[in-house]
Amino acid sequence: MNNARPLAPVNALLANALLTDPAAGTQQRGGLLIRDGVIADIGAHLTAGAVGSDTAIIDCDGQVVAPGLVDMRAVTGEPGAEHRETLATASQAAAAGGVTTIVCTPETHPPIDDPAVVDFVLRRARDTAIVHVHAMAALTKGLAGQEMTEIGLLGEAGAVAFTDGARSVMNARVMRRTLTYARDFDALIIHHTQDRDLAGDGVMNEGEFASRLGLPGIPAEAEAILLERDMRLVALTGGRYHAATVTCRASLEVLRQAKQDGLDVTASTSINHVTLNENDIDGFRTFCKVSPPLRHEDDRMALVQAVKDGLVDAIVSDHNPQDVETKRQPFAEAADGAIGLETMLSAGLRLVHDGSLDLIGLLRALSTRPAQILRLPGGTLAKGASADVIVFDPDVPFVLDAAKLRSRCKNSPFDGARLSGLVSRTFVAGHQVFERG
Repeated sequence: MNNARPLAPVNALLANALLTDPAAGTQQRGGLLIRDGVIADIGAHLTAGAVGSDTAIIDCDGQVVAPGLVDMRAVTGEPGAEHRETLATASQAAAAGGVTTIVCTPETHPPIDDPAVVDFVLRRARDTAIVHVHAMAALTKGLAGQEMTEIGLLGEAGAVAFTDGARSVMNARVMRRTLTYARDFDALIIHHTQDRDLAGDGVMNEGEFASRLGLPGIPAEAEAILLERDMRLVALTGGRYHAATVTCRASLEVLRQAKQDGLDVTASTSINHVTLNENDIDGFRTFCKVSPPLRHEDDRMALVQAVKDGLVDAIVSDHNPQDVETKRQPFAEAADGAIGLETMLSAGLRLVHDGSLDLIGLLRALSTRPAQILRLPGGTLAKGASADVIVFDPDVPFVLDAAKLRSRCKNSPFDGARLSGLVSRTFVAGHQVFERG
């Protein structure tokens, strides 16, 4: 049993709640009963008088009760970069942000390209993390993009998908082989699409704003062209494919055509790309330097609409902690990356408050669809499902102080931002792992 969790799951009734189930597309007032780590019952009939004395009554006071978030893309640092983040600190940040499942990328030292490293990460998570942690394994050995990893063995060790993280496989023959091999194991390939040669030494979105700042730009075509190549390879091989972070309108057109053609393709975008744009870099804010870069406002709006329509299936945190030494640099020299586990829900609620998405649509992209794509439990309030449940008030306002975040690094693009929506409780398999004081 994880030493950071209680010895046994609680028996509790979350009463007087707005029960929001994105898997079923329903909202209702009522209660949710947790027993023995699972959702035992749910509905308007569940009140304080409907349960026995062995059940704790938690009055949610009208707050939202929803499935815990499932984050498909987070850099956790361990092993090898514990100064940036550990599985323990990442899980604490996740719990505070309503994330009950983290899927970590293989960008560790050594990278997760060997079954022994997969086993280490999963064992370490069981010992130290307070949320579910799953590992993605490397697509190519050493993340070098040249030689395919042992996908079958890595899958047997527990890897839930295969990716080279923020590195793109530029060799089309290697990509074809990995898609073909993965197909035989029904394995999911997750790919970051950015043509390195076309991106060159760019550090932000190419356009007028980059010219005014005097910074070299990365054209949207660097993303769309590689995504188009991948779609042709998926059609050739019949593999399962997920576009890791689509960010521009051109990519959306490629994705739309692929889905219309019946390809087994899904896609996600990051919370940064649906809530921020290139103008947030003004003042050379290195905390807003991410990969792919923040795009034009027209791209951001197109992404939000794509999430609403289901063209983009999921929203990820793209959590990538960077220490002071790598961020306190001139913009062009600073490392890419922003933390996001603890702020993903609060930032996403901006889209609910401005009317761009409804709450069910946001939660579907943050929980239900990621769980379905990765074939993991979660994303539902159905009876019998694991009690991975969060309670949050979507309307409580606050100003984010990054220094108070639980991640080891504080490189949040929302530092000092006015946000609304805080998680008050998080349950993982029936264990209460977070309660806001």
